[in-house]
Amino acid sequence: MDEDTLRQEILEALRGWDVDHLEIRLDNTAATRILYRGRQLEEIGRQRSFGGNVRALYRGGWGFVSFNEAGDLRRWVELAVAHARFVGTGKSSFAEVEPVVDFVPPYLGKDPRLIPLTAKKELMDHYLDILWSVPGVTSAHIFYSDSHKRIILANAQGTYICQERIDVTLRIGASAQRNGDIQQASLSIGSLGDFSVVEGLDEQVRQLAQKAVQLLDAPYVKPGVYPVVLDPILAGVFCHEAFGHLSEADHIYENPRLRELMTIGRTFGPPILNIVDGASVPGLRGSFRYDDEGVPAQKTYLIREGVLVGRLHSRETAAKMGERPTGNARAIDYRFPPIVRMTNTYIEPGDATLDDLLSDIKEGVYACNWYGGTTSMEMFTFSAGEAYMIRNGRIAEPLRPVKLSGNVFETLMNIDAIGDDLSFNQGGGCGKGGQMPLPVSNGSPHIRIRQCLVGER
Repeated sequence: MDEDTLRQEILEALRGWDVDHLEIRLDNTAATRILYRGRQLEEIGRQRSFGGNVRALYRGGWGFVSFNEAGDLRRWVELAVAHARFVGTGKSSFAEVEPVVDFVPPYLGKDPRLIPLTAKKELMDHYLDILWSVPGVTSAHIFYSDSHKRIILANAQGTYICQERIDVTLRIGASAQRNGDIQQASLSIGSLGDFSVVEGLDEQVRQLAQKAVQLLDAPYVKPGVYPVVLDPILAGVFCHEAFGHLSEADHIYENPRLRELMTIGRTFGPPILNIVDGASVPGLRGSFRYDDEGVPAQKTYLIREGVLVGRLHSRETAAKMGERPTGNARAIDYRFPPIVRMTNTYIEPGDATLDDLLSDIKEGVYACNWYGGTTSMEMFTFSAGEAYMIRNGRIAEPLRPVKLSGNVFETLMNIDAIGDDLSFNQGGGCGKGGQMPLPVSNGSPHIRIRQCLVGER
């Protein structure tokens, strides 16, 4: 079906229904996956998928229908409308936005669609050989993927957006084992439409394998409270996990305790602290022109000069809380309705160098990279991928990876210096409501925390 015919069919299916909101999404995806475990190639191939959904809102009740065969679109719309009418008994809350018609091409560097599958496999084989060439490595894994999505979103108010994106990810890990003691190191890389970011990684791959082996001889940290310097990767993950999720308005609206904690105007940090989320930063994995409700991408300050000034919204949460939509309604694919999600979440840079952050620390911990962690309301526990002691203003001996724990609000208040070296981590994916891994980015410069509880991982 040509583009004009498809557009007319979609718009015709949306006409004439007595509901408060009605939309159709069509999702066409082509993906490549390559997976190694140990020395074995476990998966390689390309796949295509097509599906769509209809969302209808009536008197506060949602109807949602997903499908793999478009067929008669009006039949799917009728079913979603019937569901909404069956559950709707109150008043709908859904913020208005200006209808838009737009066609958004993919952001591209070196197009992964033009790279043969055999060439991608040869590159991954090469990285696997490097991992196993390091003496002491006992296990390895590599996962490469790329995808091309073409999404059409149309609603009964006149919006019709065709938006394309290409996503690339690579995760490489190595483990070393001695007498039942296992240590590991990993690398995660991603990009929005640029295959070149996964090329030329020989030295990084070799170093991560060597690091896994060297950690077998590294000492444990002595548990206690230390001044801590976080590198941009771990600081960005802290920003995303510990504070970004607390800023998602669906959580706030539904949780009285969180509403009490996340009061606009409350001071959460020092005047040097600014935390932002927004999809309008060009070229990042969390970037796009429109969210999955047709709201234009924008920049939203969550904390400005230490004060809570904003939160992340869908059109529904914005209307319910009397605030503006922020372009944060996202769905991982056609099987799910959009929910409030982060995009690119980061701490804005300050004016300190890394040497400035280290200079007056007599004894502390430098924590880098990202391994895992959990959050529960305002409490967090994060594990660093690597760590070092700081002694007399200098990075000293390596440690086994450490665990950082605490209250997020107390920790934000304890940030007393922010570096000038903002960078973004694009190798991760966010999970929420069964939708993962959603492409996001998080970023930060180096930051210094006056006091943080540090323990063994």
